[in-house]
Amino acid sequence: MHVIATPVGVFVIVLVLWEAFETIVLPRRVSRRVRLTRMFFRSVWRVWSAVGRRKRPGNRRENYLSVFAPLTLLALLALWAVGVVLGFALVQWGLGTPISPDTRADLTTHLYMSATTFVTLGMGDVSPASAPGRAIVAVEAGTGFAFLAMVIAYLPVLYQAFSRREVRISMLDQWAGSPPSAVELLRRAGRHGGIDSVNGLLADWEYWSAELLESHLSYPLLAFFRSQHDNQSWLSALTTILDLSALGLAGVDGVSTWQSRRTFAMARHAVVDLAAVLRTPPEPPPGDRLPSSEWPGLRKGLEAAEVRLQPDAVERLGQFRRIYEPYVHALSRLLEMPLPPLLPPADAKDNWQTSAWGSRDDQEAADEGTRPVTLPSHPRERGR
Repeated sequence: MHVIATPVGVFVIVLVLWEAFETIVLPRRVSRRVRLTRMFFRSVWRVWSAVGRRKRPGNRRENYLSVFAPLTLLALLALWAVGVVLGFALVQWGLGTPISPDTRADLTTHLYMSATTFVTLGMGDVSPASAPGRAIVAVEAGTGFAFLAMVIAYLPVLYQAFSRREVRISMLDQWAGSPPSAVELLRRAGRHGGIDSVNGLLADWEYWSAELLESHLSYPLLAFFRSQHDNQSWLSALTTILDLSALGLAGVDGVSTWQSRRTFAMARHAVVDLAAVLRTPPEPPPGDRLPSSEWPGLRKGLEAAEVRLQPDAVERLGQFRRIYEPYVHALSRLLEMPLPPLLPPADAKDNWQTSAWGSRDDQEAADEGTRPVTLPSHPRERGR
């Protein structure tokens, strides 16, 4: 056992530190198929999401699913620490390192010495009594100090990336409703005479998609972090932008096809690469998000808001949707994040229009805030 313990310990140390390096330090996607970190998250998520699916859709279910990412992140860090402690203990025990005051210490004593060394606690009640043992203890103390420094630096970077992602998602509420809808976004912009502003929005979301791609490829765990509201998610926001870009490419008067093409390319690049890093092959959705029976209603609703579509725009929209919908549907099934509708749901309220107390006065004030306000044109009338 002592002969096997040393190489096993070295293997465990190298494996854990390499996994931590790939997860925390390496700023690019890892193409290696077998990764313990990925296996850990996927296996735990499989059980966690299976329990979540038994819960009724709503606030309780979302609260339950939202705990997964931060909890498993802490569990992974603890698992790495235990692995390194166990590895160094096996090395010391396998080499038969004498420990003062008991020169013939068992494995549990080596585990205790390894744990106090790794966390740089240094109780001093047990210590190696040989030069090789002291050298190994010094290496472990340095490893533990570097590991703790990496963890301290890793958590703020992770949560800053999450915060930057969520700011733009929260802003989409007033643009496209809750849940967001590309058709609703165009309808609101047209109704308020701001169809030109859609080009600026697409430019902003082109940058957001690029940042989402970079951060989520470096830290795939971010994909499991859920938004603050039940009817919002990074996946629904990305799908809405893909829908909007596809509509712009299909032909909407006032929306730049060049900007739509750039945003569509960046957003689809993000969703395809994220599906690859999460090992989720594309699969066609079971139903059509925009059946042909709803095409006249889509066109009529946009024209009522003075948004003009080209004659074959709705038909061409289906060609673009086939390019990205299999990927977003596969991610939706994996992450338990529902996809947004293309057409807005009837009588849906934006998140800013609702209140946790459900006050009637609050609701009436919110409804009043959505109505167009006509300002008097004459200076004297403005002063009245």
